[in-house]
Amino acid sequence: MSYFQEWWKFGGALPVSARALLGIFGWMAFLAFWEFAPRPAGAESLIPGFSQVISRLIHLFAEKSFLSDVMISLHRIGISFMIAVLISWPLAVAMGIFPAVEAVFNPLVSPMRYLPAPSFIPILLALLGTGDNQKIALLVLGVVWFLIGLLVEDTKRISKEWIEAAKTLGARGFRLVRSVILQAAMPYYLDTMRQLLAVSWTYLVIAEIVASTDGIGSVMMRARRVLGMDTIMACILTIGLLGLASDILLRGLRWLLFPFLRPRHNNP
Repeated sequence: MSYFQEWWKFGGALPVSARALLGIFGWMAFLAFWEFAPRPAGAESLIPGFSQVISRLIHLFAEKSFLSDVMISLHRIGISFMIAVLISWPLAVAMGIFPAVEAVFNPLVSPMRYLPAPSFIPILLALLGTGDNQKIALLVLGVVWFLIGLLVEDTKRISKEWIEAAKTLGARGFRLVRSVILQAAMPYYLDTMRQLLAVSWTYLVIAEIVASTDGIGSVMMRARRVLGMDTIMACILTIGLLGLASDILLRGLRWLLFPFLRPRHNNP
């Protein structure tokens, strides 16, 4: 009985086996509801069940070259997020370390977080056309401002005592940044990037519905014209699974790179 009491202990930690069991139960309950929940009369085709969506997804991969669209979307997400990181990370580190840099850029960056990225679509179409560059630029704009702000806060989380101790030992300039600040903040940076990669996935369909002939978003738009709800749901499911896979990949990278942050369970 005490084993199950630990599940409801305030602020307690569940063992891995219990977390896996509860996670499986949650997914099974969700999928069962999706499959068997009653639907309004006449709306069965508009709200396809889980098995129907899976059948359609298999058909898309087997006969509709859906894999090519998936790879194109993955390419756009990967390139755009890499560009966003390359822009935001150095700037955020400088803003987090030097008050003068933050004073210059923070008034510019902060308001940008409140501008919806889709509002830039007409400008991007005029400047970059309808090709991949426009879609990648939109995906960059969707996350770069948030990345800068969060990475600045990650940089500031480093203990001032560590920095002063490193200075006492002779660390200065770039060596101080590389050996102390970057190494100490790297787990925080990776967590922030993982969270913002999820946001990037949410902008994918918006980026691909405008004058696009390929990608997951384009498949969804073509299906919308014929009320192909099973295809649309299959595309949504694909995006969710790809996002989950990317999240697991970054979690695994964090687990490998920072073993000292792995949770430790003390044996009674």
